[in-house]
Amino acid sequence: MKAKNWRAPERPYTRADYIAGAPQPRIAKYTHGKYSDDYEYELLLVAKEDMQIRDAALEAARIALTKRLSSALGSDGFYAELKAHPHHVLRENKMIFGAHADRLQEGMRRAFGKPVGRAARVSSGSPVFRVLVNENGLQAAKEALDLASKKLPKSYRIIIRRLQPKAA
Repeated sequence: MKAKNWRAPERPYTRADYIAGAPQPRIAKYTHGKYSDDYEYELLLVAKEDMQIRDAALEAARIALTKRLSSALGSDGFYAELKAHPHHVLRENKMIFGAHADRLQEGMRRAFGKPVGRAARVSSGSPVFRVLVNENGLQAAKEALDLASKKLPKSYRIIIRRLQPKAA
């Protein structure tokens, strides 16, 4: 017995111009806050393993992150960016269950599936969110990224880097 069904798919299903009825991603904004070159710290929410994250989960995490940062630092005290883009189109072979359902469905015959949603393919070590803050907002940014990671599948780590000031 081979484990073909459980292997990771090799190629993402992304060519929306060939896909009839591909849904739009549910992400409203990819950036939030005020961008500036003067921030002192960069925080990254990095995936620990390979995964797919649905667009609804990314949007829920983005809303939680920006709401926590806006209430703690104001809208001008940070810059948050969503780095994972949901390009991969998810398919589902819909089945009908119940009495006499066997007459209405074909099982695994022609089971390619219809587009039902989108997901971002994230490899281990790649960032999902990026936040720029000053030193006074460092703790609030850590808490906000921790809150956002709870809205996403699997596990993440937060990487904090001190940015070099621009030489004038």
